[in-house]
Amino acid sequence: MLTSTTDTTRDDDSFHIAFCVDNHYFRSMGAMIASIVANNPVRRFTFHVFAFSVTADQARRMKTMEQNDKVRVVTHVIERAQFQEFSAMIAKSYYSLSTFSRLIIPTMLKDVTDRVLYLDADMLCVGNVDELAATDISDTIALVVPDVGWATKDGRDGRYSVLNLKNKQYFNAGVLYINIPKWEENKISEQAIQTLLRDSEKLAFNDQDALNIVLDGKARYVAIKWNYIYSMIVDLKRGKLAMDSVGDAVFIHFAGLIKPWNDWSGHQARELFVKYHRQSAWSDVPLDQAPLNYKEMRIHSRSLFSRGKPLQGACWYLAHIAAVIRKKLKK
Repeated sequence: MLTSTTDTTRDDDSFHIAFCVDNHYFRSMGAMIASIVANNPVRRFTFHVFAFSVTADQARRMKTMEQNDKVRVVTHVIERAQFQEFSAMIAKSYYSLSTFSRLIIPTMLKDVTDRVLYLDADMLCVGNVDELAATDISDTIALVVPDVGWATKDGRDGRYSVLNLKNKQYFNAGVLYINIPKWEENKISEQAIQTLLRDSEKLAFNDQDALNIVLDGKARYVAIKWNYIYSMIVDLKRGKLAMDSVGDAVFIHFAGLIKPWNDWSGHQARELFVKYHRQSAWSDVPLDQAPLNYKEMRIHSRSLFSRGKPLQGACWYLAHIAAVIRKKLKK
């Protein structure tokens, strides 16, 4: 069963955007929504929030966003029964249901809108979406954005050779502008789940890889400004804290382990995040003041060494080693 906290009657005058989140990503989703609204003040939005659980506090915060009369928030609480048609396939796999959550969006919204923009929650909007909203997608299943290059035996080819894609392109599934009727007609979600379960060993990026296989030659690629991938890890490993120019980017995607809400990173991207975080319903939730796991500790240690702070770097490296040992002892 899937429940919604707001009426989901059809609304074709609103721009529909969907997120899939857990309790760790409501804060960042809030900043993302605030950034979208701030950079598109005259447009009406309906934000669909898909989650396996929503606390009373999260629900209260999302409700406050509707104080802006151009914003509507529909919360979809997903239950296992929602995956009933795929239950036989999923039961045979080791994947958690969260892996499949983005794949149910078109089915759940098909009576609400003909198209929806899916966005990862670790992004910020820094521009206007009018061009995307006006794009005619009637002739395609989805608009997608090329991913950053992946190093393979054939060079930096976007991972298409690993998956044996006929069209030598590979997209990042953090942004999908979906033509719902065509998606449903071509049974894209069903095919993606079947691909996941059949070829799980070679699909390092789970449903993203599966969608690339299923949509090979069927999706239309658009400019990277709609999913500009920014790696804070690359900067930190070099001891660099300034943020590079993102050109004409509209959506900045902070992919990778380090995020702009990691206050301890010292990276300039924090300032951009804080700008919109302060405008969000989660403005009172603090940023992460210290690394939370051994991977973050290792990166923080390396960054400190690169910035000429060997003592602090050594302390965090020792913390990293201790965290690794604790992890191994728990096994």
